[in-house]
Amino acid sequence: MTSLFRSDPAVLVLEDGTRHVGRAYGATGTTIGEVVFATGMTGYQETLTDPSYAGQIVLQTAPHIGNTGMNAEDPESRRIWVSGYIVRDPSRVVSNWRADESLDDALVSDGVVGISGIDTRAVTRHIRSAGSMRGGIFSGEAAELDAEEQLRIVTEAPPMAGQNLSAAVSVTAAEVTKATGERIGNLAVLDLGVKQATIDNLAARGFDVHVLPQDVTIDGIRAIDPVAVFYSNGPGDPAASGDHVELLRAVLDDRLPFFGICFGNQLLGRALGLGTYKLPFGHRGINQPVLDKATGRVEITAHNHGFAVDAPLEGAFDSPNGYGKVEVSHVGLNDQVVEGLRALDIPAFSVQYHPEAAAGPHDANYLFDRFAEMVKENRA
Repeated sequence: MTSLFRSDPAVLVLEDGTRHVGRAYGATGTTIGEVVFATGMTGYQETLTDPSYAGQIVLQTAPHIGNTGMNAEDPESRRIWVSGYIVRDPSRVVSNWRADESLDDALVSDGVVGISGIDTRAVTRHIRSAGSMRGGIFSGEAAELDAEEQLRIVTEAPPMAGQNLSAAVSVTAAEVTKATGERIGNLAVLDLGVKQATIDNLAARGFDVHVLPQDVTIDGIRAIDPVAVFYSNGPGDPAASGDHVELLRAVLDDRLPFFGICFGNQLLGRALGLGTYKLPFGHRGINQPVLDKATGRVEITAHNHGFAVDAPLEGAFDSPNGYGKVEVSHVGLNDQVVEGLRALDIPAFSVQYHPEAAAGPHDANYLFDRFAEMVKENRA
C-alpha cells in the first residue's frame, strides 16, 4: 500500500493567488482544473468515478476520507474522472471487507494528483465567498516551482465556462444493457457522462438501454427504433453543446418521450429556448433539499452541477422555441435554483439532480418510475 503519510511537499494554488501548503496524496506531479467542493460525508468512490467531475479538482468537505477504501462493485464508470483531489485527513488504514485497494493506491493507478493536510474548511469558505475558480495542485518537484510560475500555469488554463467536455467522457461505440424488468422497448441514452447506477435503474424499469456516443445523429437514434430518449449527466458548459441541443430538438419534433438528468436538464432548457448560466460555486453533494412543486414534498437529493437553467419559478410559460407550455417542476430550497422542468404539451421532463443517487439518498428514485409510465402512456 502506498504510504498515506509521505513527506513529499504539495501546494494548492488558486487563480486569485491564494496558496495552501500540504502533503502529496495520490499521484505526484501537476494538475489543473476548476476547484469545487462536494459536501457528501459518504460515497467518495461514486464521486470520484462520476464523469460529471471531469475537468474539476474536487475538495471533500468531510474531513476524514478513505476509510472504506475502493472496491470493484461501486464505481460509476470505467475510471476516476476528477482532475485532482483535496482532502484534509486521509485514513490511516482501510477498514471494510469489500475493499480491494486503498483510495491512495487508486488515485496513483489512475494518475490523479491530490493534496492532503490542508485546511479544507478555509478553502471551502473562500470558494463560497469568491466562487469556484481555476486552481492547480503541484506536488513533488513541481511544488518547488516559483510561486509566480505556478500561478501563471493556473491562470493560463481555460475556465470551465465555454468548455465542451462530452467527447472526453462519452463512449465511442454503442453499448447495450438488456432490460431486467418487464420489457418496454429500446431506450436511446445519449452518453454525456452517464453513471452506471442510471443505466441499472433504467434497465430495471424495462428498457433495453442503448448507450450511444455523444456525436450520434438523429438518424442514428431513429435506427434503434426507440420508445424514448434519455440525456445523461455530464461535465462542461451547456452553452457550448449546441449540437446536442439541436439533436434534442429533433427528438422533441419526433414526439419521442424524453427524460434528462443534470446536464440533460440544462440541455432540455436550451432546446425549449431557455438560457443557462454559471452558478457561483454550484451544488455538489448528497444532502441538497429540493421542493417537488406538484406534491409539496421536500426531497433530500444528490447534486453535481455548476450551471443552471434560467426560467420563471412560478406558473406555466410558453416555450420560446414553440414546444407549448412549460413549467418549473422542482426548486432548490437553498438558493431557489431551477431543479426540474416539465413540458405540458409534449412528453418531456427533466431534473437537475441525480435520482439514481449512488451512494444515496433515494428520495427521488420514483422519477424513473414516472418516466416509464410516461413512455407507456405515450405508446398507448
